[in-house]
Amino acid sequence: MADLSDDITRLRAELAEADDYLRVNELRSRLPQLETEMGRPDLWDDLDRARQIQTEFTSVKEDLDLYDHLAEGIDEVETLRDLAEEEDDPDTLLEAADLVRSLTDEFAALELRALFTGEYDEGDAVCEVHSGAGGTDAQDWAQMLFEMYKRWADKRGFSIEVTEWQEGQEAGVSSVGFTIRGRHAYGLLQSERGVHRLVRISPFDSQARRHTAFASFSLWPDIPDAADQVQIDDKDLRVDVFRSSGAGGQHVNTTDSAVRITHLPTGIVVSCQNERSQHQNKDRCMQMLSIRLVELERQKREAELAAAAGASLSTEWGSQIRSYVLQPYQQVKDERSGLTSGNPEGILDGAVDPFIEAWLRWRRANANTAH
Repeated sequence: MADLSDDITRLRAELAEADDYLRVNELRSRLPQLETEMGRPDLWDDLDRARQIQTEFTSVKEDLDLYDHLAEGIDEVETLRDLAEEEDDPDTLLEAADLVRSLTDEFAALELRALFTGEYDEGDAVCEVHSGAGGTDAQDWAQMLFEMYKRWADKRGFSIEVTEWQEGQEAGVSSVGFTIRGRHAYGLLQSERGVHRLVRISPFDSQARRHTAFASFSLWPDIPDAADQVQIDDKDLRVDVFRSSGAGGQHVNTTDSAVRITHLPTGIVVSCQNERSQHQNKDRCMQMLSIRLVELERQKREAELAAAAGASLSTEWGSQIRSYVLQPYQQVKDERSGLTSGNPEGILDGAVDPFIEAWLRWRRANANTAH
């Protein structure tokens, strides 16, 4: 019979690494404190704090439950291995080997957690997609890209809130702003920041010629206390009110409630149209502007956080991070990690995780090389 001793040793080493990057001792100390907070009758008197406590409690418990599950699984493998050897039972050994494979897959997924090192990696993501070079095809491509991330979020059980939607002239969208809410949404989606290139037979070309189109994906962390970190002078703002358009909810195209705010010193523009009133849309705009300004300051202070602040990229030839080719062949290729896939249909249906994981490992490898 096969000997699983090396597998058990490897799994225990991976568990020790998980103990380190999950900070298990800290989590075990923190959990009773959070349970006490969760039990307080006045918890929901302060809604923002209550949500923070609830989110932290869920995250801490989830990590501890996963760690304990893995530890118990390794113990079970060892017990099954010993039992198989004592009774010379190959079926029990096969059961142990199956459990080893399952635990190996779980550790591989958990390993990604160690790649999230940024301050806001665990939180929500504020996103924008803009059409670039390519005319109508680019606007159609921008909507396809948005739908890809929406499906990705749905597959992960994340929620998505569309805050701004600007229709394209003939099809698709000129731009769309949205927030994806879920654990590690920002940490995961950092891989997607940049220009995405599409090559296909254009459905808008009567001669059915191949066209290339570009769209960009921008990203910022949803920083809860951003408004407390920056001071914004009203005289630095231009506030425009306009009629909502597109997929913004039941109040779209009924009132001039959408708000666009331009921060004159920096040129940052934010828009919101999904709230019920002009006042609520303006509040959300100010929150998004605060986030953008906090990140801009971080970018100025620390060069290594430039990526987290979102670099300005030319949305055209030669600047793409990833190419999606639908004709004359089918392939998606990431220009940074080098990962390729022959299934663009699956990627566009939201199966983006292999590219996200490859980028996270590529980033870590490049950081190690730089040092």
